[in-house]
Amino acid sequence: MQTSFTLAQLADPQTAEAEKILRACVHCGFCTATCPTYVLLGDELDSPRGRIYLIKDMLEHDRPGTAEVVKHVDRCLSCLSCMTTCPSGVHYMHLVDHARDHIEKTYKRPLADRLIRDLLARVLPDPALFRWAAVAGLVGKPFAPALKAIGLKRLAAMLSLTPSHVPAPPSDRSRKVYPAEGERRGRVALLAGCINPVLAPSTNEAAIRVLNRHGIEVVIAEGDGCCGSLVHHMGREAQAMTQAKHLIDAWMVEIDGEGLDAILMTVSGCGTVVKDYGFLLRTDSAYAEKAKAVSRLAKDVSEYLYTLELTPTGTAKPLAVAYHSACSLQHGQKIVGAPKELLCKLNFIVKDVPEGHLCCGSAGTYNILQPSLADRLRDRKVANIERLEPDVVAAGNIGCITQIAAGTSIPVVHTVELIDWATGGPVPEGLRDLAAKQRVAAVAGKGSEA
Repeated sequence: MQTSFTLAQLADPQTAEAEKILRACVHCGFCTATCPTYVLLGDELDSPRGRIYLIKDMLEHDRPGTAEVVKHVDRCLSCLSCMTTCPSGVHYMHLVDHARDHIEKTYKRPLADRLIRDLLARVLPDPALFRWAAVAGLVGKPFAPALKAIGLKRLAAMLSLTPSHVPAPPSDRSRKVYPAEGERRGRVALLAGCINPVLAPSTNEAAIRVLNRHGIEVVIAEGDGCCGSLVHHMGREAQAMTQAKHLIDAWMVEIDGEGLDAILMTVSGCGTVVKDYGFLLRTDSAYAEKAKAVSRLAKDVSEYLYTLELTPTGTAKPLAVAYHSACSLQHGQKIVGAPKELLCKLNFIVKDVPEGHLCCGSAGTYNILQPSLADRLRDRKVANIERLEPDVVAAGNIGCITQIAAGTSIPVVHTVELIDWATGGPVPEGLRDLAAKQRVAAVAGKGSEA
């Protein structure tokens, strides 16, 4: 793609990177076939190619974001399916992130939009505030359909996504060390994060158990918190980088102390951004090298477990598992085979979900900010899952788990919970009812044989 940026514009590192990305695009349109919003809407401007043209025009002419540009950029899920499809290697992720930053700085959103974005950016990264919001959401959850009917779709979406149980209390942010069982074979840091400790503390608990069981010491660094991914995808770069630097500082204490073999994430959306810290902070003289060091160590939990010798104990049942490959894992981190191979080795029957490349509609805050499109994508995903008639759905991202669970009665659990169960851990909380039914059925079967 031909560009016409001035030399003065190209002196800015962000603009120079955007120009390089734009020039890589050859207008082929392969991305349209795998873009969820284009598949739903059929509008060229709601495809990566269309958005690239809008972003190019906005940046080249140094224009503020307009309502039209903002509408189509906001509709992008950042699922990165286009990057998997693109034959030219267009780094769309960095381009759309830069566009969001530009929009945030130059476009004044309507008041209601500003208020909900401010609320999300304040509450979600703070586990204590988020827990209070989730408790309040429990009270309001029954009113979600009524709110949706009168047009308050975003508020209805927030309430609908509220879990049906009292969330876990926020843990303190002091340093915690979980020693390896037997001989120590490795040492890793685990990101506790912001959403997971409140919505699904069982995920990190399962990860710690399976790692400890296989000789890996786990540390949660003092001051561990939000990685910045949620606000980064909202264009709030200053807040995102502040959170990223805080986390880097916490991990560098461990790296410079006893050392780390890896930094693990159980939320693939976080992992994609942490692996990109080296790029995001490349121009920050105080953090560039530290950010690179952290990015080199960052791994998804399934990616790391794949390097260990895991042995099934026979405690888990050979359930049929519909594996949902989170976009941030398959497109953002290019991790496709490892989680499925782990589950197969542990005697689960793994089924690929049809249209597995399409997003479920979660995408960070997307299912709140774009509820209509998110619901359509969720319903499409759930229909494809239910066609497989699985016993359970496995996914590696809390956003996907929450989104899919809101649309089906099939249990949805984190992949690492199944791995933990199969290697000697407890039955995942979401499967306890299913396991009880299986025990009853087994007893009944033996009785009929007698």
